[in-house]
Amino acid sequence: MSNSHNNNDQPVARLAIFASGAGSNTQKIIDHFRGDNIIHTALIVSNKPKAGVLDIAQRENIPVLIIEKERFFADGYVPVLKEKKIDWIILAGFLWKIPVPLIEAFPEHIINIHPALLPNYGGKGMYGHFVHEAVIAAGEKESGITIHYVDEHFDHGKTIFQAKCPVEATDTPDTLARKIHELEHYYYPTTIRALIAKNEIPVP
Repeated sequence: MSNSHNNNDQPVARLAIFASGAGSNTQKIIDHFRGDNIIHTALIVSNKPKAGVLDIAQRENIPVLIIEKERFFADGYVPVLKEKKIDWIILAGFLWKIPVPLIEAFPEHIINIHPALLPNYGGKGMYGHFVHEAVIAAGEKESGITIHYVDEHFDHGKTIFQAKCPVEATDTPDTLARKIHELEHYYYPTTIRALIAKNEIPVP
């Protein structure tokens, strides 16, 4: 989609990272692609004007777009994203449902990460600790992450990659969250790069 090129005449993929919270995954993605010759973190998008991720954007000198609900669900800010030559949208703890205009403008170019093994423990309201509490309450022996394409339904698009971790009898939502964060922080950036650079998706 973008016409940008690097010195090796390789296309540069411009990422917009959508986040609603503190931004730990966002920071890992920025770190991973710092100085990369194929992928560039071009924009941070948030629906919360005081989200911690905006502090990261300021520190990293990355442009920010604060979005408003009515417009987001009307046109998905597609004209703005096109103007900024965004190629891929990466959801990193973004809590709003993605509207159809945005999905149609970026087909199979919007990626999300979910803190459980979909199709289980997904859907509206299933994020963060709500997911880990449900996994433990159900007596699951393992959990993990699912990286997937985004469609018009919550946590529903085609799976790209999953990684697993054991759920111990002594685990709490907090301890399970730490395990899941480790998987997210390692596999999300590497999977994004493999997908965009057309390399093999990493095997856990």
